[in-house]
Amino acid sequence: MALWDRLKESASLMQTQLTARKNDLKSGAFRDASMAMCALVAAADGTVDASERQRVAQLIATNEVLANFPVDDLRRRFEENLGKLTTDFDFGKVSVLQEIAKAKKKPAEARAVVQIGIVIGGADGDFDADERAVVREACYALDLPPHEFDL
Repeated sequence: MALWDRLKESASLMQTQLTARKNDLKSGAFRDASMAMCALVAAADGTVDASERQRVAQLIATNEVLANFPVDDLRRRFEENLGKLTTDFDFGKVSVLQEIAKAKKKPAEARAVVQIGIVIGGADGDFDADERAVVREACYALDLPPHEFDL
């Protein structure tokens, strides 16, 4: 199976798993960690262009799992995290990873945050090395083994 096909299949499987647990993913920690993860993946290469920002904002607005939260609140949190990362990526990454780590108290939420990172990273069909690296770092922040997610 080609890498592209595996990527699409993996992102689709992650989204299916997230949707199945939608009713369990309603905490503030999950919301905040998810938006931090979205920003981290969007800025993984150190820059965020307008089309990338729009693509992630669209995914946030239409993702079934995130429908538990007001879209405007999610976008605001995403933009705040993105602002930290675009101002000073290395310093911002520390802050964003701390936000992500707040979800580790509930293993199901922690796994869901990683899955959201994979879905966001694979949304454009290219879950590149920079995106994989930041999702791997998030796994460590959440005390989850990256190999569990094929990272």
